[in-house]
Amino acid sequence: MISSNIALVYLVAGLSSRFGNRIKHFAEVGENGETMIEFSLQQALKAGFSKIVFVVGRSTESLFKIKFGDAYKSVPIFYAFQEYDESNRDKPWGTVDALCVASKVLDCPFIVCTGDDLYGEKNFKKMVQHLKASDEEASISYALKDTVPDKGTVNRALFERKGEYVQKITDVFSVTRKEIRSGTDQESCMTLFALNPEILPHLRREITEFKIKNEGDRRIELPLHKTISKLIEEGKIRMKLYPSEEQWVGITNPGDEAVVRDFIASRY
Repeated sequence: MISSNIALVYLVAGLSSRFGNRIKHFAEVGENGETMIEFSLQQALKAGFSKIVFVVGRSTESLFKIKFGDAYKSVPIFYAFQEYDESNRDKPWGTVDALCVASKVLDCPFIVCTGDDLYGEKNFKKMVQHLKASDEEASISYALKDTVPDKGTVNRALFERKGEYVQKITDVFSVTRKEIRSGTDQESCMTLFALNPEILPHLRREITEFKIKNEGDRRIELPLHKTISKLIEEGKIRMKLYPSEEQWVGITNPGDEAVVRDFIASRY
């Protein structure tokens, strides 16, 4: 059922090992000390959202609550806590688990993303427009060459499409700029999804089965893009794919803050 209310969900529960176990969302990238998450919110909220949901963890909960409280620019904020048993696990169960934690407050269509990426305000608007006009899922694709830094390696998920719809999402690991094939139109999935609440029972079932199957594994995770790909391949959901209208920029490795600062300074 199409709704005029749209929620904005940020998956911000964990620390980044590649980033020195620091909180990337609070990296200062603006000339006045603005953080990544603040710039992302400024881009996103122009699209119009009825509420913000932060999925937080032990390392991030207090910082987010201190910084944002119960509202940001008059948009109400809800917090969902992703926990795990430290006696059995070294880290949370991944982004499917994170989104399922927030399901109690997701009674309307929602856009889910991460807090250490800047996706572009036009792309947020495109996702909101889609959800207000369609009951299908959707995502934004970015050219792979535009999502790999000049230095260092990154892991990426790539869309495989048929016409306007996603057929599959596959992983590539430790990608460097030198390895990108010239002349290709490979499309990166950067965890910007427009979803409907009807997907949540599917996700809950997948994470429940995954936890049972991998009981005793202290580090394995279930990524959201992998599960979405599985649901697409099984014919349980359809996902429309829109090409990005703006440049993506994000933080993966130490030193990426400088790239983001230069990006912001040249555009804002």
